[in-house]
Amino acid sequence: MSVNFIDLFLHLDKSLSDMAVELGLLIYLVLFIIIFCETGLVVTPFLPGDSLLFIAGALAGTGVLNLPVLLVVIVSAAIIGDTVNFWIGRYAGARILEGRLSGFVKGEWIGYTRSFFARYGGATIVVARFVPYVRTFAPFLAGVGEMHYRWFLIYNIVGAFLWTFGLVLGGYVIGNIPVVQEHVSILMWFVLFLCLFAVGMVIKAIIQGIFPRREL
Repeated sequence: MSVNFIDLFLHLDKSLSDMAVELGLLIYLVLFIIIFCETGLVVTPFLPGDSLLFIAGALAGTGVLNLPVLLVVIVSAAIIGDTVNFWIGRYAGARILEGRLSGFVKGEWIGYTRSFFARYGGATIVVARFVPYVRTFAPFLAGVGEMHYRWFLIYNIVGAFLWTFGLVLGGYVIGNIPVVQEHVSILMWFVLFLCLFAVGMVIKAIIQGIFPRREL
């Protein structure tokens, strides 16, 4: 196959389209694996999430991917990924945070995620879906903190549907715009801006929560 995973990360719009043509139905398995790993393995938060969903939705809008199949695949991967991450946190979280794998888990993102839990409680599982990196660590820390699995599962399913339908359908709608169909790379800049803006707002909110403004 001429398209490799490095190309997928560096040129997501073109690479995903090329992979869809070359792989046929197997492209959905590739998408499942990427989303599963990004949400399910605490050591792979760097994998594309928001941008991948948005571009995939845009490609569905241009007819390259099938929208109903895409939605089912992404929702399933997101729910299963978070579930696996939760149980990894429940049974091996302490060893990971204190053992050899701790080098792969940045303390700053763990700190941000803990701040989310302090601010939003269990709803962090839903809110974190829209925040890169925090999305990966939230189910893991929920497992470490022994959140009741029934509540976790509810938040997990709600968050997966909101995240998937919001980004995929957003990309699908924009992908039907003629100028975007001709220049899909425009979406990469749009998604990058949205991700940076979201991360900036989240970090600002966390900092304000940790260091509240005092009245003089």
